[in-house]
Amino acid sequence: MHHTNFIVREPLLDPKQRVIGYELSWQQNAQQNIRDADLEALVGFVAEHVNDEERGWLLRDKILFLDAVPAMLSTDALFALPPERTVLTMKATDLANADVLAAVQGLRAGGVGISIRGSDIGHLGANLHQSASYLEVQFSGSDVGAQARAYAAAKQSSVRMVGRPVSTWADFDACAALGLDAFVGKLHLTPRPGVPVKGMNPAQGIILQLMQMVQANEDINKLENVLKRDPALSYKLLRFINSAGFGATREIQSLKQAISMLGYAPLYRWLVLLLATASTSGYSPVLMETAVVRGRLTELLGATELGRGESENLFVAGMFSLLDRLLGLPMKEVLDTIQLPDEVVRALLTRAGKYGPYLALAEACELNSNLVASLARMLNITPLEVNKAHLSALAWAQSVSA
Repeated sequence: MHHTNFIVREPLLDPKQRVIGYELSWQQNAQQNIRDADLEALVGFVAEHVNDEERGWLLRDKILFLDAVPAMLSTDALFALPPERTVLTMKATDLANADVLAAVQGLRAGGVGISIRGSDIGHLGANLHQSASYLEVQFSGSDVGAQARAYAAAKQSSVRMVGRPVSTWADFDACAALGLDAFVGKLHLTPRPGVPVKGMNPAQGIILQLMQMVQANEDINKLENVLKRDPALSYKLLRFINSAGFGATREIQSLKQAISMLGYAPLYRWLVLLLATASTSGYSPVLMETAVVRGRLTELLGATELGRGESENLFVAGMFSLLDRLLGLPMKEVLDTIQLPDEVVRALLTRAGKYGPYLALAEACELNSNLVASLARMLNITPLEVNKAHLSALAWAQSVSA
């Protein structure tokens, strides 16, 4: 197994901007080529960390796209992944080989998804659907709309189209309108334009007030009185606490019960999550999910070195790093409305201080950048540890957002 490389993830959006899955790949860098064995190792590694013997598939309804080569089509690791949640991306040229085609059709018959890359749509023939469930479309970036129309016209009913890179929301809309499943390039970091709401909504005002009160260790009764002003919020908070596997043996019925079981620090974390999910401006589900993964990943990356006591701050730093985009406000303004520890503010403004480098590393895992390796080295975290934390954060985010 390749212990020097890092997993990169890219979200796959459906036409309604929901995250339907992720493409996981090894980071590409100039010094080394990704070998067939590395791709096989990635499948094994992913299977080991997101398919749990007791709890099953940890990514819930998400699909994983993984690059594949002919040599690994019979690998045991594939059988450790649920077929209906797995899509292997193959090069069209590989399918020209009769043996490979037969192996692919066998996998398709067993329910595994196959996405074909680098193919001219005209040459694919009528029985494409036997060997492929997705067709990857490379957009050249000139006129994505015109390209998408051409592909949509040729689209076969059972084969879904995945367009990439789709780098602006306007291009995304062109693809979505034509029924393509848009494989998105970095849209998860870009707020959706055209949503005029700016700043905080009333629910967020209440959450902020609660956050301040929790930090000041106010009395539970006072917290409950504030929460009562927004019944929907109380409901969401309790649902969160009950959903996310806190190991509560019975259902938590009230805020009082929650606080006596959890304490104030985890409650603060849930308020942070709620603050982001209560956002309505520039709202895009993918931005939300990215924030949750980033918060958890920042926390896990810093856990060993900084210890449990710092985990809330690391989580808040990661989560809040996208809050300016979620709220449609400049970061400076966001920080004026919320009292945060100085070290968290430093991390958010300059990626410096105690938490900054962990946040920077969590961000770098979303991009195919060489920063990951240098930051991990600096923080003394091995690629294996980064990759485990990454998949663990991804799984945690599913349990929270479900």
